Amino acid sequence: ANMLAIPRKQRAMVRKGIKNELVSHIDPNVDRFFALYADNVLRHGTPALPKKFFQRLKEAFGDDCEVLTVTDPAGRTLSSVLSFYFRDEVLPYYAGDDLAARDLAANDFKYWELMRRACERGCKVFDYGRSKIGTGPYSFKKNWGFEPQPLSYEYRLYKRDSVPQNNPMNPKYRAFIALWKRLPLGVANVIGPHIVRHLG
Repeated sequence: ANMLAIPRKQRAMVRKGIKNELVSHIDPNVDRFFALYADNVLRHGTPALPKKFFQRLKEAFGDDCEVLTVTDPAGRTLSSVLSFYFRDEVLPYYAGDDLAARDLAANDFKYWELMRRACERGCKVFDYGRSKIGTGPYSFKKNWGFEPQPLSYEYRLYKRDSVPQNNPMNPKYRAFIALWKRLPLGVANVIGPHIVRHLG
């Protein structure tokens, strides 16, 4: 029933992942997830949160924090998502993928598998999280047939006239993003956590 509820073009992408014989795994730790996540955010020009942060999430939330990782039939890691379970909801929160994931439809397969497994756990709500209108993530989620719900925010400004635009779409971050993308992954993973705590 869920497969048929997905719009035709997106359903074709899920079936492409199945046809490519992709496999989903529930990981006991964050190792494979973090490798994909850190590489992914570097390609987008964003500092990564520290690996220790994700390890602590797993420790604090136990079975309600789950890592699902997708591999090809040979075991090559392609895509991963760290999700939270709450009541009858599943919330995919952090994700990462390999460059090869797109051609193999690994991201599409990953979210399908998360939905399928969440149904087995008795979940009824798939909360795809927030995305800014006009961005790639927003379009990707909309392609699944999800109806966006507007979120209302209230701000109290302190010593300023407007809400800070601490996001990658802000033109003042373009130079930083371009520079960050050129860093070696090991260097970015060491200095990134010190920078990311001061963003936002």
